Amino acid sequence: MTGFGSDVPLVIDTSAWNRQSEPSVRDRWWAALGAGELAACPISTLEILAVAPDEKAFAAFDRALSALPEAPVTVAVCRSALSASRALRGSRRLPVADYLVAAAAAERGFGVLHQDRHFDILATVLGFESVRLDKAA
Repeated sequence: MTGFGSDVPLVIDTSAWNRQSEPSVRDRWWAALGAGELAACPISTLEILAVAPDEKAFAAFDRALSALPEAPVTVAVCRSALSASRALRGSRRLPVADYLVAAAAAERGFGVLHQDRHFDILATVLGFESVRLDKAA
């Protein structure tokens, strides 16, 4: 793999999407995108679309994300997210969306590309590859 040094596709978290234009990220983002290394999840897609500044941006974001492989949210993903919550025993107050994105990625054998410590915690109980933008190769 090229862009972020992972051997598996990476589900884009909103925290990564929001930083894709930063100079330290941009070239790796485009390399990963061109190599087919990025994936979407309906949960993060909903978060990204919700903050689109206008209809034109909404349509562009929707097209871009719809073109990617997807880590769907299934009944098994929901069960896995609940299991992760139980494993963490409420000691970590993490966003529901992050549990679902992480569980969806794990179910498909994908990683998560992010800039959010929540995914590092979730990786310990769900067993997916957690790739932080600021630490990616």
